[in-house]
Amino acid sequence: MLGSTGSSQSKASQSVLSDKLRWRLTLLRRKYVSFTGVKKLVLRVFLYLLILGLAFVFLYPFLYMVSNSLMSNADLSSSSVKWLPTQIKFENYAVAIDLMNPWPYVKNSLFVTVVASLGHIISCSFIAYGFARFNFPGKNILFACVILAFIVPIQTLIIPLYLTFSRLQWLDTYIPLLLPTFFGFGLKGALFIFIFRQFFLTLPKDLESAAKIDGCGFLMTFWRIVFPLAQSTLIVVLVLSVVWHWNDFYEPGLYISRPELGFLPPKLNSIIAAASATPDEQQELLRNLGLADGEDVLNNAVVMAGALFISAPVLVFFGFAQRKFMQGIERSGITGE
Repeated sequence: MLGSTGSSQSKASQSVLSDKLRWRLTLLRRKYVSFTGVKKLVLRVFLYLLILGLAFVFLYPFLYMVSNSLMSNADLSSSSVKWLPTQIKFENYAVAIDLMNPWPYVKNSLFVTVVASLGHIISCSFIAYGFARFNFPGKNILFACVILAFIVPIQTLIIPLYLTFSRLQWLDTYIPLLLPTFFGFGLKGALFIFIFRQFFLTLPKDLESAAKIDGCGFLMTFWRIVFPLAQSTLIVVLVLSVVWHWNDFYEPGLYISRPELGFLPPKLNSIIAAASATPDEQQELLRNLGLADGEDVLNNAVVMAGALFISAPVLVFFGFAQRKFMQGIERSGITGE
């Protein structure tokens, strides 16, 4: 009987110890979970603050341009006005448009941008597929030349290019800007080849094997199987090509001297020149444009309005393509093979 009593007391003490251990473990677990939650919260707040800081750095020029484009001359000269104008002047955009006379140049810019982007998509995807899927003598050397063409700035090649196009009598035409894009060259063509190649390397070869069994040749396999799968990468290349061709000053300024063949972005220089002119010259220019004189309207606000007008097409285009563009960056394999 004593033995059974001692055994029951031992079990009771063990149960008490077990309850204490379980209680302590529960407290430790709660403290760990609480600490982990606080750690995650602090890390998330830090990341959001970092992203907001980086976003402000990139958005600051655009916000500054929008704010200043709506200011009056008094707001521009006032030290108390920083971001919000006291009087919103949409007339600045009308003055900027009158100074630029942009519509013929919008047509030229759209034509060259669309055709050059189409040329880059067709040629760079085709060349990149060859680098990604086929082994041939000199493949590595040729791809090294592609990377070299991307690294070397166009300014180092512009003299032989200019002399070549001059001998071919292609100056003052759009051929020097368009024809190279259909051969994988042109503005940033090497980068587009690299982007397409990185995506094609991620595709399983079983797709092409199945297409070959079904009787598809190389060209049919590329256009009907591989190229449609590269839609995300195509959006990336399309956005980059459109933005770079639309904003390009350098090559068009060298190859084209006829005013009627000019592009829209260089027309911003006419606004800058007008804003830098003397007051008498500005008044004469305003009268020639049919605008009321007597007020100093040719100022930095008009320059910012013109810059925003020129940037508007690519901003609208990127706004529509932004989602697909970000998905393409994630899926195109730009970060590595």
